[in-house]
Amino acid sequence: MKIERIETVVIEQELDTPFYFSQFEFRKRQICIVKVVAEDGSYGWGEGYGPATVVKAGIDFLAPLALGEDALQVEAIWSKLHLRSLDYARRGVLVAALSAIDIAIWDLRGKLLGQPVSALLGGGRREQVKVYATGLYFTKTNDLTSKLVDEAQLYAAQGFRALKMKVGLGVATDVKHVRAVRRAIGDELQLMVDANHAYSLSEALSFARQVEELDISFFEEPVSPEDYEGYRELRQRVTIPIAGGECEYLLAGFRQLLSRRCVDIAQPDICGAGGLTECKRIAALAAAFQTNVIPHSWGTGIAFAAGLHLVSTLDIVPGRLRMPDALLEMDRSESELRENLTAPKFAIEDGRVTVPTQPGLGIDVDPDYLASVARAV
Repeated sequence: MKIERIETVVIEQELDTPFYFSQFEFRKRQICIVKVVAEDGSYGWGEGYGPATVVKAGIDFLAPLALGEDALQVEAIWSKLHLRSLDYARRGVLVAALSAIDIAIWDLRGKLLGQPVSALLGGGRREQVKVYATGLYFTKTNDLTSKLVDEAQLYAAQGFRALKMKVGLGVATDVKHVRAVRRAIGDELQLMVDANHAYSLSEALSFARQVEELDISFFEEPVSPEDYEGYRELRQRVTIPIAGGECEYLLAGFRQLLSRRCVDIAQPDICGAGGLTECKRIAALAAAFQTNVIPHSWGTGIAFAAGLHLVSTLDIVPGRLRMPDALLEMDRSESELRENLTAPKFAIEDGRVTVPTQPGLGIDVDPDYLASVARAV
């Protein structure tokens, strides 16, 4: 079944309450999604991670190369697009554009074959995936500590058994916030921290040593994504597992991260690092280095569904009789786009979400809502 057309849409939402993290502030959510349509009218959805209008330009550049190709030959299409972009896009938003197209073709392929993407990726190891709530961003308030505590307790009440909070405002402030949240949620819930590469190595060391006793499940992006030696040294000197890879791209990029033993947990973004095709390869490479994968996910239900399917297929290393949970990030920051663009909704049951079993990604886009949030570009 040949690909007949590829459509891109930038969707946008102004936030009621702007929030920020260690690098910059969000006043709106803006995402580029893509629809790949076959000659029989069947279609698949994808999305790219990064500045939406730039991702759209990348998709528009790459899309003609996929037109007329057999939608079942997803890896061959991926290779064609990758080769065309290799000279000037070994990382960054053009890889995100490739990722968006790839995810949409996987969705389309699943629908054409009547199979969920998880089956096409090799078969699910689990019917449900444990999710962790990502939120606890910074806002302008007179008492940020209390705001973070209240939000953490809300996630616990909603059924999450794991959550991740932002750090990166300064070591002393961050330690205070983490201690307050740990006290508020108790010892039973998993707690992770994410600096978004705000720290120097010495700052990351100081922070990690002060919160080691709080049973932190992982410390995400502690230092610059370009500081591989800093990652490796930090991992050698602290007991908290080190996570990273949100800003890494393609198999070759993760080879650098893994071969240097920089991380305990690899975090490719499926919508940015190369799509489902490349992230399956990244997961295989990580397994060879005895490193588990917990994908980064921050977008619409399209991205989250892709994450569910990939994570459902992952083997946890090392294998053992009583296996730990496979994890996936579930963004909880303000986003009407995430909540309203796709259906069906993802229900949380005892901290887990069921992997869709319908053909493709198992979700669809609401056309009326899409029209209401589409931005002319």
